Amino acid sequence: MLKWALIFAVISLIAGVLGFTGVAAGAAGIAKFLFVVFLVLFVAVLLIGLLGARAVTRK
Repeated sequence: MLKWALIFAVISLIAGVLGFTGVAAGAAGIAKFLFVVFLVLFVAVLLIGLLGARAVTRK
């Protein structure tokens, strides 16, 4: 997920430099969306891992 966000960010930067503002805005929007999804999933997995580790050590 993060890999795709970085790819779209690079596409956005290159398109912006070349003057394709519509493509740059679209790619930037997709990159932002993918990055937010990545962050949400990362935090969810982190919390599940911490809670799971805490449950195992209590036994």
